[in-house]
Amino acid sequence: MSLLDVHGLTISFGGHTVVNDVSFSLQAGEKLALVGESGSGKTVTALSLLGLAQGAQVSGQALFGTKPDSQLDLLTATERELLAVRGQDISMIFQEPMTALNPVFTIGEQIAEVLQLKTGLTRGQARRAAIGLIADTGITEPERRVSAYPHQLSGGQRQRAMIAMAIACQPKLLLADEPTTALDVTVRKQILALLEDLQRQYGMAVLLITHDLNLVRHFADRVAVMERGSVVEQGNVQEVFSEARHPYTQRLMNSRPVRNVVEASGTLEPAVRAKGLRVAYPVPKSGFSGWFFSGRFIALGGADFEVPAGQTLGIIGESGSGKSTLALATLGLVPFAGQIEMSGKTWGQSAAGNLALRKRIQVVFQDPFSSLSPRLTIEEIVGEGLLVHAPLLSASERLKKVELALSAVGLDDAQFPGLLQRYVHQFSGGQRQRIAIARALIVDPQILVLDEPTSALDVTMAQQILQLLQDLQIKFALSYLLITHDVEVVRAMAHAVLVLKDGEIVESGSLEQVFMQPTEPYTRALLAASE
Repeated sequence: MSLLDVHGLTISFGGHTVVNDVSFSLQAGEKLALVGESGSGKTVTALSLLGLAQGAQVSGQALFGTKPDSQLDLLTATERELLAVRGQDISMIFQEPMTALNPVFTIGEQIAEVLQLKTGLTRGQARRAAIGLIADTGITEPERRVSAYPHQLSGGQRQRAMIAMAIACQPKLLLADEPTTALDVTVRKQILALLEDLQRQYGMAVLLITHDLNLVRHFADRVAVMERGSVVEQGNVQEVFSEARHPYTQRLMNSRPVRNVVEASGTLEPAVRAKGLRVAYPVPKSGFSGWFFSGRFIALGGADFEVPAGQTLGIIGESGSGKSTLALATLGLVPFAGQIEMSGKTWGQSAAGNLALRKRIQVVFQDPFSSLSPRLTIEEIVGEGLLVHAPLLSASERLKKVELALSAVGLDDAQFPGLLQRYVHQFSGGQRQRIAIARALIVDPQILVLDEPTSALDVTMAQQILQLLQDLQIKFALSYLLITHDVEVVRAMAHAVLVLKDGEIVESGSLEQVFMQPTEPYTRALLAASE
């Protein structure tokens, strides 16, 4: 008998159906992946099993339990019955641990709370058990980390803490909602290995919700593919991946980044050149001397690089390697030592000089929803840069440039009636990223800093944005400084690669040289983790 049997699950909000007649089963100890693009209904399907889809009208059947006389229908269960199941028999790992973990409690207190509520342990016993769970999930120095707050941990450590909380009561079923999306490749591989070890150790079944097909290939036993609220294909992972039958599944399988760039020919003038770039931050010192002196944390030490005109330099490395610090220094947004030169100009010469450089170099951030103002219309967002860099333009001239910028990224009024007066929340993730790119392009920059431009997008949207960036580079001869942890994105976009580790450049060279013949063990580890 299956551990979980879902039949005819239908979920609606305000009369609008978002999940339609979904059925699947999950055996004890089995790993099933729910795969699909954003908006396909994956997460709300999982949330409905625990009664967490607020405001939803749910119908169908979801029988949980391996004994016929004690099975519980999760969809009709009372709140009291669900409270007994949540955290005890079914646990959930949420996508973003920084928002799922309580910032005012230590991770030890949050893990111990589950143990005290569900198993009746005393406060001391729960704390000792929490230390053991933290150790089981691979967080170093568990006796010290148990007293750490979420903001004091790295992304990978926060995800491990979330996993420790989820497995505290050794649940029969673990719901994992995009557990590795925000992590870099090596940490992602570690978390995946951790989940596999814990799954075998505790005999848990795992329902994995993801759009990462590579993760599914390495982790799951079976896969169910969802499109627009319906399961269109399901079966053994190897069978579905090798012989996908549904056109949507085939499209997902073929959504890998495709290289389409103008290859380097001859010697090109650098659009950006950095020499001895160094960034350091003051940090408090321990002990008596800390009252009078502060230490220095070297975030980036002595980096030399250049980005030729019309080409892309890919910057790869783990979280904390110095990638974002390098980007911020190049943008002139943090104090730095050394030199950054763009067409003979450097930061800090004068206010007017800095303004001219800001027109020359623009940035596209990782998450367009948080980087675009929710209170401004699309016309105001895209045209904002013109108010600073082209203040003499008339309203009609500014409007025309806004329309041209949006058209360049594939958005127009024919496709989206009333486009200019709409707001950010009315667009999908991929469309928001196109708006962010239009905002950067409108001042006619020569250089774009791309900070993880596709990591918040699912595979098909990411492929579209990469194709757009490639087309724009060719059309406008743009130079890109590409910051990413996705090796496939670098492979598709970059002409040259720079590998960062602990603020130092450990390897650099052409794409072919670094990816085909890496000399450093760290580079080889990054490439191996992405396979």
